[in-house]
Amino acid sequence: MAKKTTSLGTVADINVTPMVDVMLVLLIIFMVITPMLQKGVSVDMAKAMNTVDMPDADKEDAVVLAVTRDGKIYLGSDPIAPEDITTQVKDRIADKLDKTVFLRSDKSAKYKVVAEVVDNIRAAGVDTLGLETEKLAERRVPVGPPQ
Repeated sequence: MAKKTTSLGTVADINVTPMVDVMLVLLIIFMVITPMLQKGVSVDMAKAMNTVDMPDADKEDAVVLAVTRDGKIYLGSDPIAPEDITTQVKDRIADKLDKTVFLRSDKSAKYKVVAEVVDNIRAAGVDTLGLETEKLAERRVPVGPPQ
């Protein structure tokens, strides 16, 4: 007896299920990892037109202080008391050639707190104090007669 073989033919559809699975796993990984990549405390910085790029502020060994809206002060991501700023900053910049400290302040932080932090940083003997801001988008001024 002879067996009859039937061919189903080729399937022209692409199976996208494995690709969707991989993309969802990658999305979850990025959602978990992204907050960990942020260094220090996030603050809503003031915006300015004439800014200077400070690429050294993003370095791993940069000394960065942050003042939040509610007046809390952080050295890196660790909270710090105002009276401890001078000694902590002195310790961090003692063995560095570039004695630069960066300050990120929330635009709604009280000026008194920010001025106190600046005074304490200067008392530590830093050479340069970088005040970080966000750059405003350039405004385009129309040229020609008003319409």
